Amino acid sequence: MEFDWSNVPSNLHSSLMSKEIEESFEDPFALRVLPDSPRFSVQARFFNLGMTAGGVGVVSVYRTNGKQVRVLYARPFEPEERFFYQRKMDQTLSP
Repeated sequence: MEFDWSNVPSNLHSSLMSKEIEESFEDPFALRVLPDSPRFSVQARFFNLGMTAGGVGVVSVYRTNGKQVRVLYARPFEPEERFFYQRKMDQTLSP
């Protein structure tokens, strides 16, 4: 997956580095969601919830053209998002 960091958004959380955001997309348990809202229908925006190699949960809003990913917004997980991520991962791993 190739990332477009040519015009870094100003609203990236200051505690996150671009490497950590990229790692969250490489997480095999990452959740990618297309919101069901007319607000996002003009330009498709997706959500990614994933973990970095260091265990930091990252929520990202991004666009993609199928080749490149352009991150528009990213921040660390809130407690509810960590719970949601963990629950989905447990469901995936349970027999």
